[in-house]
Amino acid sequence: MVASAHRPRRSELATPASSERMCAKAPASGADLVFLDLEDACAPSAKESARSIAVAALTGQDWGSTLRAVRINGLDTPWCHDDLIEVVTGARGALDVVIVPKVRTARDVWWVDVLLTQLERKLGLGRRIALEVLIEEAEGLANALPIARASTRLEGLIFGAGDLSVSLRARVDGNFDPLSPYPGDFWHYARSQVLTAARAAGIAAIDAPFPAYGEPDAYRESARQAALLGFDGKWAIHPSQVPLANEEFTPSKAEVASAEDVIARYRAAESEGTGAIGHDGRLIDAAHVLLATNVLDRAAQQPTES
Repeated sequence: MVASAHRPRRSELATPASSERMCAKAPASGADLVFLDLEDACAPSAKESARSIAVAALTGQDWGSTLRAVRINGLDTPWCHDDLIEVVTGARGALDVVIVPKVRTARDVWWVDVLLTQLERKLGLGRRIALEVLIEEAEGLANALPIARASTRLEGLIFGAGDLSVSLRARVDGNFDPLSPYPGDFWHYARSQVLTAARAAGIAAIDAPFPAYGEPDAYRESARQAALLGFDGKWAIHPSQVPLANEEFTPSKAEVASAEDVIARYRAAESEGTGAIGHDGRLIDAAHVLLATNVLDRAAQQPTES
């Protein structure tokens, strides 16, 4: 694990790398991370020309504290190799993260890591480029833990419901929801696999995109459920989803106050030799202190303006 794995990732905004107009607007979105997408957002005829647009956007704009990322094409495509070489060579220090789609095994991560290491040495880059990877194939889901531990560059696992629907042959609609009523969260198992692997490896867990950008309340609820489970953030496929994600993945003032109160009460009792106390009819012990510490850690990681 690297320390920068704890950089805020409440919202990760997808932006087509082939659109100069959208790339120009992306830095003002308020997203914790923006990725310029060379994969699904670009038609095959535009993939090669999109690389120079991405480089110009990364190097020619003020991104402030926003993490700058590019999603490359899959390792099994004819574009992946040149995506990495051209974008890294052009952007250099202006690129923070490379997102790798459709990762199936730890070896996929290793391959990208090796190529990035070669490029960084050749170009004399002063810092390492981080990685995030998408778990969106049945094989990748089965290998989530070894994938999460495959590289010290890896800062996050992303749950990709769209392609996973295809890989699993799931019967879902365009928002990746089941076509018929289903008891509970249709994707709970997959989400839990991704989250558990990320936590075991000490990296971030990012929830799936929500294609229905015209349904903000539904997006908010999806983000809230992922946050409750333990995810650090969620993809946004439209700028309007960014503030919703930022809010749902930021501990509220009430949560922070409650966490501070729990820790203060426990520490006071501990100083008197008591290991567990009761307050308002509920037990407070060491596990509750750790939960409260999680809340305060998340709050401390967020940008000051939130």
